[in-house]
Amino acid sequence: MTKTELKEFLDIKVIQYNNPEFITTDPIQIPHAFTKKEDIEIAAFLTATIAWGNRKSIITNASRMMELMDHAPHDFILHHSDDDLDRFQGFVHRTFNETDLSFFVKSLQNIYTHHNGLEAVFAKYTATDNLQTAISKFKAVFFEIPHPKRTTKHVSDPLKGSAAKRINMFLRWMVRDAATGVDFGIWKTIPTALLSCPLDVHSGNVARKLGLLKRKQNDAKALAELDKSLRKLDANDPAKYDFALFGLGVFEGF
Repeated sequence: MTKTELKEFLDIKVIQYNNPEFITTDPIQIPHAFTKKEDIEIAAFLTATIAWGNRKSIITNASRMMELMDHAPHDFILHHSDDDLDRFQGFVHRTFNETDLSFFVKSLQNIYTHHNGLEAVFAKYTATDNLQTAISKFKAVFFEIPHPKRTTKHVSDPLKGSAAKRINMFLRWMVRDAATGVDFGIWKTIPTALLSCPLDVHSGNVARKLGLLKRKQNDAKALAELDKSLRKLDANDPAKYDFALFGLGVFEGF
C-alpha cells in the first residue's frame, strides 16, 4: 500500500468510527452525560484513569464513580469533607481502589483550587512539538500534596518510558473538535497538532500491520515513532487516526 493509499484507507475508517454510534460502547459516554466544562473534564479524567480491561466493566465502574459524587463531580471535588470520602469504601476497578479514588478527589480539589483547573496545568507546560513533557509535569503537580505511594502508579509518566495511553486518550477527548459529536473540543489552549494517538495493544498491533510502527513494545519510544508516522498523514490532527486503528483492531479484528 502506498502512502496515499494508506491515508485514503485510514481516512475512510476515521469517518466510519468517528461518529456518535461509537459512544454507545465506549467509556467516553460517561463525560457525555454532563454539560458543564468542569464536570466534563473531571468525569473524563476519572474515566480515562480506569480505562483498562473490559470496556463494560470500565463503563460500569466509571458510572459508579459519578454516582458516588452525586453526579456533580466538580461540586463534590470542591466542597467534599473527609467524611464524604467514606462513601468510596469498597470501590475497586482492578488495581484502582478506594484509597486511590479518595486521593484523586483531594488532588483534583488542589488543582481546581490552586492551579485554575486541569486545562490550565496542561496548557502551562505544553511544548511546541508534543504533550509528553506536559503529561510528566502534570503528574508532578498531581502528586505535590501528601499522597499514598501506591497511587502514583495510576498516573503515567512518558519521560520515564510510558506510552501514557490513558492520559493521551483523555487529552484527545478534551482537545479534538466536537463537530462529529464524539470528542469534546472544550480545551482551546492546546492545538490538536500536538496530540498523540493513545497507544495500546489494539492500536499498536494494527499500526504494526500497516507499517506505521516497527518497535515491538508499546512504550514512549513506540509512541514517538507512531506520532511521526501519523503526523505525515495529517499534521494538524494526527490523533484522529485513533478511531481508525482502534476500530480496525477491536471491531474488525484486523
